[in-house]
Amino acid sequence: MIKIGEMKCGQDNVEFTAMISHVTTGKTNGANKTNYLSIVFQDDTGTIDAKLWNASDEQIRTLCVGAVVRGKGDIIKYSDDRQMKIVSIDNVSYQESQQVQFLVKAPMNEEEMIKSIQKYIKKISNMKLYTLVQYLFENNIEKMKMYPAASKNHHEYVSGLAYHVLSMLRVAEGLINVYPQLNADLIYSGIIVHDLGKTVELSGPVVPTYTLEGKMLGHISIAQAMLYKASQELHIEGEEVTLLQHIILSHHGKNEFGSPVVPLIREAEVVHFIDNLDARLNMFDKALENVEAGEFSKRVFALENRTIYKPKMYE
Repeated sequence: MIKIGEMKCGQDNVEFTAMISHVTTGKTNGANKTNYLSIVFQDDTGTIDAKLWNASDEQIRTLCVGAVVRGKGDIIKYSDDRQMKIVSIDNVSYQESQQVQFLVKAPMNEEEMIKSIQKYIKKISNMKLYTLVQYLFENNIEKMKMYPAASKNHHEYVSGLAYHVLSMLRVAEGLINVYPQLNADLIYSGIIVHDLGKTVELSGPVVPTYTLEGKMLGHISIAQAMLYKASQELHIEGEEVTLLQHIILSHHGKNEFGSPVVPLIREAEVVHFIDNLDARLNMFDKALENVEAGEFSKRVFALENRTIYKPKMYE
């Protein structure tokens, strides 16, 4: 048995166990059209695209998202990346206890990350902001421990949301030391609550998909509504509430990127750039996971469709 992260082009009859995170059905060209499945397998070391040719009706029915399978495959090179040609699949399961074993997790323990985020909450000296952020964080702490930060592209793994937030807080702390004119309370508060809407937008850590609320409202408006509701429940009002709402609403930076407003205070601009920096660096890391030093990755659509180079000096 071999992990996905260890699979190399040229290996044949590789035995594997993995979970299906994505699957689509297609038909071959030509006179004798046959069904095939395009599958993305994942385990706790990464993902790999796979093809199952001449798929039977039973395989099309049973090999769906969330299925844990055992099988064999040949690893080939296709479009500058690895791909598996599935030879056989001999076991399928849908037990949640098995699914969790194949999920990629954040590189830090979730309890450690939560404690670290709580330390930053204690740094917030403005009592209105502190009360709001503490209230929202405590009410969503269990989801923060487990939820990904996205369904794909960046931090799309167990506890990815907490890891993304903590990484942003650490970057912000450095910037605040360089630019003392920045209001630390606003920046720390904005970072901690800016993506809370993803605990409603996404279905959870196991093959995350968008919920009805996620599709209809989006995490930005959901987080803004969560903050407004909290301010009403806690009877907190004033400029601080408006400014924190503004940071949430503007953290994607531009209208065309999903923000209903653009940053109009420097703290909102800082949160936007830190959010973008952390997300994009994570996408770079993901693109290079299975790339040999001195080689280029496949094209990354979310990074302007670029191929990313892995310098030999990284080794």
